[in-house]
Amino acid sequence: MTTRFPTRSELGIWRDYLETGEAVRAEMAARLQRSAGLSPGDYAVLLALSEATGNRLRSSELAAAIHWERSRVSHHLARMEKRGLIRREDCPTDNRGAEVVLTPTGSSAFAAATRPHLRDIREIFVDALTPAQLEAAGEIAAALRAHLARG
Repeated sequence: MTTRFPTRSELGIWRDYLETGEAVRAEMAARLQRSAGLSPGDYAVLLALSEATGNRLRSSELAAAIHWERSRVSHHLARMEKRGLIRREDCPTDNRGAEVVLTPTGSSAFAAATRPHLRDIREIFVDALTPAQLEAAGEIAAALRAHLARG
């Protein structure tokens, strides 16, 4: 079996993709922290809980929803719980499990963060691209997800 390596041009595109993605994430994170005092992880947890029935999810469901390892979720939730953004309650249907519940403080923090965050998505990502580029970005993301799902 012959291994085919990326060309110099392909490697350049790959590095541009990685470096640009990291720069976009870093700028989004900095703005979210400045405007709302939340990390991207906080926002991901709050978003998932805000969309869940009853604003609650089992820890394992939350981990799956935000694509994190369960240990990472557990450590992050401990920090969020100390800040009053979430609370953990025993699961009524399973004594071994816990549910993560969005608190009123967490709900308020999420609501306050959402408008500035959406504005930042517009400014940093959407406005930087033409409509055709934005559509192509969506197609690229879908192709990569499909490729990974097959793999």
